[in-house]
Amino acid sequence: MQIESLEVLRTVARHGSITSAARELRFTQSAVSRQIAVLEQELGAQVFDRLPRGVALTEEGQCLLTHAEAVLDRLDAARRDLEALRGLGSGRIRVGAFPTAVAALVPRALGAFRETHPKVSLALLEGRTPDLLERLSAGDADIAVVSAAPDKPLDTGRYDLNHLLDEHLLVAVGLTHPLAHRRVVRLAELADDSFIPGSATDEDTLLRASLPPDFHPRTGIVAADWTGKLGCVAAGLGVALIPALARRAVPADIALLRLKSADSSVRRVFAATVAGRAKSAAVTEFLTYLRHAAGEV
Repeated sequence: MQIESLEVLRTVARHGSITSAARELRFTQSAVSRQIAVLEQELGAQVFDRLPRGVALTEEGQCLLTHAEAVLDRLDAARRDLEALRGLGSGRIRVGAFPTAVAALVPRALGAFRETHPKVSLALLEGRTPDLLERLSAGDADIAVVSAAPDKPLDTGRYDLNHLLDEHLLVAVGLTHPLAHRRVVRLAELADDSFIPGSATDEDTLLRASLPPDFHPRTGIVAADWTGKLGCVAAGLGVALIPALARRAVPADIALLRLKSADSSVRRVFAATVAGRAKSAAVTEFLTYLRHAAGEV
């Protein structure tokens, strides 16, 4: 049973005339008659009585019309919903992001997007890059802002990567630190300092993944949470590597120092989606907002 046949049935029933229905549908009268005849043959029932002046639904025809109107109404609703999604009048985006991207980059993009498209539902998922990519693959997120060291590229076979920015790492020291007045330092000048890592065992922590292989930092206190890490730095218990994206979260009692270019470490930041998976209109649009926010940050 063709959708077009149901539309013909509804239109003929409304007009009570094949001629008038053909005029509205912009079909020939014979084409409408053939559609009705095919429908009746398929159903094995007569849906219209042919009268001297027009047509009238039979009991079977009235029964079919009730179902036809329900089907056509649902299709109309589906078309409206799809148009709303394409026009960003509805829909959702679930955005994953690593912690320091949540400090400024992602919220700025989300805020600008919501202001322009208030009817799109937004959700934010925070996590480390490996976890975010797995959630992306599992369908728990629609897009993820992730990072990677230049020597540890992400899997471009599984993910489409949109480069947002390259992020330098800074060194956080307390205001009483001997180097706090400096703007740029060498790693060698920090050889006697205790670095504060986020984990004592994870080989993929920011500290281990970012320092040159010939520099072996001293470590002591471990603080996984950024608030605790910065608190320890402020108290003079050590120094810490801070991603540039996290600058806004750094309190006033901490100085941020840049590393000399020879010691500088860079993380590449990407917006990732699953390769081969269709992106919704909302996700495609949000990518534009992320790029703009990355340019501002």
